[in-house]
Amino acid sequence: MAAPIELYYWPTPNGWKITIMLEELGAPYVVKYVNIGRGEQFAPDFLKIAPNNRMPAIIDPDGPGGQPISIFESGAILQYLGRKFGKFYPADERSRVEVDQWLFWQMGGLGPMAGQAHHFRQYAPEKIEYAINRYTNEANRLYGVMNKRLADRPFLAGDYSIADMACIGWVIPHENQGQDLDDFPHLKRWFEAVLARPAVQKAIEVGKEERARQKSLAEDQEAQKILFGQRAR
Repeated sequence: MAAPIELYYWPTPNGWKITIMLEELGAPYVVKYVNIGRGEQFAPDFLKIAPNNRMPAIIDPDGPGGQPISIFESGAILQYLGRKFGKFYPADERSRVEVDQWLFWQMGGLGPMAGQAHHFRQYAPEKIEYAINRYTNEANRLYGVMNKRLADRPFLAGDYSIADMACIGWVIPHENQGQDLDDFPHLKRWFEAVLARPAVQKAIEVGKEERARQKSLAEDQEAQKILFGQRAR
């Protein structure tokens, strides 16, 4: 039996991407918690595999050529696992491009913009109307893009894929982003279908108890300083 994949993780939308993929694959993995609210992402050993100070990251002991490989950036991890296991990431080039488009759309758009909406609505010590409106409206626009895309297909790239896994976690906290899924019926149908998958349900529970032991980020000023006040080191 192959050694389990080591997943460096904290329960956030980016972390969920990888637990979802691993659960869908049925691949063995062990979780190495990286408590981002306590600054563990800056530990020297972690930076050896994740130089951007961000989780998730993985170490696959059975990488290319049978040698270990470490990978950071959630999109790169999803693509790697899709190629390695031959699932949820098609081999056909035309179909793969469809998946890649929506994966990178999430990486460059949905995640950052929804995250900023969340930040300025929930965590910013000063409620800046311009910033709240800017990012809430952009999140709304992106939800509209998804809604149109899903009007004539069950999943973002047609078949269920890593693109859906990448996006679902960013839609889970839609209320904190100022969005109402009733405004987006095709997106809502997709959202409910993805969340109904047993692997997805199991994946988003990973680390829930770890996170519950801490204060809410909105109330934890020390964690906010760690997460939101970093400069180059």
